Amino acid sequence: MLAMVLSPLIAATGKIAADTLAPIVIETLRKEGGKILGIFGNDLNDLNDKTKQLIFNASQWYVKNYAERHGILKVLGMREPVDLDSVYTNVQFLNEREIRRFETTEALERAFRESQQRRFWSEKVEKQIGVEVANHKQYLMVLGGPGSGKSTFLRKMGLEALKGKKGGFKEHQCIPVFLELKRFTDDTIEIEKIIAEEFEICGFPDATNFTKKALKKGSLLILLDGLDEVPTKQQNRVIEQIQTFVDRHKKNRYIASCRTAAYRSVFRRFSDVAIAEFDDKQIEQFIKNWFCSEQDRQAKTAENCWELLNKNEYQGAKELAQTPLLLTFLCLVYDRSQNFPNIRSELYGKALRILLEEWAAEKRILRKDIYEGLSTGLEEILLSTIACQNFIKDKLFFHKTESIGQIKSFLAGNLNAPQHLDGEAVLKAIAVQQGILVERAEGVYSFSHLTLQEYLTAQYIADKNKIRALCKQVTNRRWKEVFLLVAGLARGRADELFLLMEKEAQAFLEMPGGQQYLVPLLQWAERETEGSGGELTPVAKRTIAYTYANANAYAYANARIYSNLLARANTLANSSVNSLARAYVRIDTNALALTFARAYALTKNNASAYIDNQIYTLANLIESARELKKLPPIYQNLNLNRLIFQLNALKSKVPNTCQSPEVYRTFGKQIVHTWLAAFHLTPEMVDIPLEELKKIDDYFYINWLIVQCKEAAVQVSPKTWAGIEERMLRVPS
Repeated sequence: MLAMVLSPLIAATGKIAADTLAPIVIETLRKEGGKILGIFGNDLNDLNDKTKQLIFNASQWYVKNYAERHGILKVLGMREPVDLDSVYTNVQFLNEREIRRFETTEALERAFRESQQRRFWSEKVEKQIGVEVANHKQYLMVLGGPGSGKSTFLRKMGLEALKGKKGGFKEHQCIPVFLELKRFTDDTIEIEKIIAEEFEICGFPDATNFTKKALKKGSLLILLDGLDEVPTKQQNRVIEQIQTFVDRHKKNRYIASCRTAAYRSVFRRFSDVAIAEFDDKQIEQFIKNWFCSEQDRQAKTAENCWELLNKNEYQGAKELAQTPLLLTFLCLVYDRSQNFPNIRSELYGKALRILLEEWAAEKRILRKDIYEGLSTGLEEILLSTIACQNFIKDKLFFHKTESIGQIKSFLAGNLNAPQHLDGEAVLKAIAVQQGILVERAEGVYSFSHLTLQEYLTAQYIADKNKIRALCKQVTNRRWKEVFLLVAGLARGRADELFLLMEKEAQAFLEMPGGQQYLVPLLQWAERETEGSGGELTPVAKRTIAYTYANANAYAYANARIYSNLLARANTLANSSVNSLARAYVRIDTNALALTFARAYALTKNNASAYIDNQIYTLANLIESARELKKLPPIYQNLNLNRLIFQLNALKSKVPNTCQSPEVYRTFGKQIVHTWLAAFHLTPEMVDIPLEELKKIDDYFYINWLIVQCKEAAVQVSPKTWAGIEERMLRVPS
């Protein structure tokens, strides 16, 4: 299978070697002169065919060897490797100014919240194309978190160099040498000797001498991967020797990589760049590259995967996809079942464990002494404690001293936790080795993804059985994802969650405003839909009717609309898994608001504008009534034919241009009242103050969230759910 994966790459690069690599070798020898094993004679300008063929063969073997060792991707238990060139997506670097842009916790919080995006780092930060930076910078230090694509970038740059002018290094002809620094376990390392061994195993004649000449001429692109993976005891010595080597052979090109949290700016010549998280274009391109087989193209696998990832319920998964490692995981998950798990807590839990355990194992990185006694399970509890404490305080970014204090407090309060550990060392180890906590600015940390903080917060709540306290946050939209995750993690306690949420919703009916405005609307919805027949369930009918009445209320309130009501109606109406209800809820509250506003002609002052508005209003309402006729039975006493007749009759009565503005407004009210009367609604029922409408919105949001949580739960009692559904959007007897 490996041969099948590599054959296209080797077939392509074999010719590249003959055209590109061999001439670089010959040019290196020609410039430096000298005699290598007597093969080339005294004059390198007059190489015979046998000698040229020897160099070409060695060059081709070098490319084949590089492709076999560094040109494939096989991670996370993949059954078969894939060609790196086929799935690679261009890396982007943060602009150098962006690395120093945020100096305080407050500045980070402010920038994140002003962006209104969960994926702030991938969407709102200025970036540069990685291969272009590598082409222009002779000395480059690539920084990034675990799984961010540092090693992949270095390997890919080697492949680009082998392509010569057809690759990314158009301005430089160089031979790539990939060195994994984690193999440097001795106190003394001979980098030149290690490079020579890379050439020797590929049949280069007198590889030691050739290496000296290549280094002297500056013919090499030396890729130093994983500075942070050098064993701790050898790290200072290795860094010193690398720096000396670079200074001695400064004509060559260098790209090194290191995890951001482990890096110390000790390389004088190197420009530091940080790998940016994937944005939408990169995620989509990676998915297209991943699912590129003929079978996938015919099945449109990539398009379907990308479409699914963009759905609201998978926004957390899409956030994780900013990291190449976790995007690879998502592609593997989708490849197995052509879907993502309905229980998102399972998906996020697996992603967390990849960062906690599997990636270190894949990279063969030994856990540092700092973890002695701190098991993965105990560390997960520690992280969930930090996540929840900060989430309760509405803090996405927290200062180093706060985090250290939380770690110390956790260790001191747990008899089974190792008491000898240093809080600061634990914080750094988590940031360096796993990247779950990230230092965004000096001394300022956050979770690498908001999704992980939400998941860990939910895990803390489920483990500590804090469900009752959680439900006090039920109208706080910031906690929505936590509720959904708790529903999946709570297992046998999901019913308790639903009932407590229902209790919070019912409390709105007891409020003075609820009694005055909400209760009459709920009673109207039940009265108007009961006994209407058709396939829709009672709760689906109540949802549609109630949502439509609420849309009228918002329209009545000067067209100040919350359009998210529509999305909630779709889900809530589907609480009985009734596809018809989902398909038929098509109430555009914004359009209705605009229609009502035009009926009253609130935005215009001249007569012709009033007339145009009211003609438009009548036409729009007639069209809406015709659309309602296409729905299955919802209302028991709605005569749409009569309503359409009445609206058509009003079209002939629109005031002319001689009338006063008050006449137009009176006529506008007649249009609106005609519409409301058909639904047995009165102006008083929908004339609701905006502050009370917001409370009604909260009530509806809770019911919508209960349905969402039911879909996210692993275990739901049929009896409990049947009772909740029966009571939903109804006034208790």
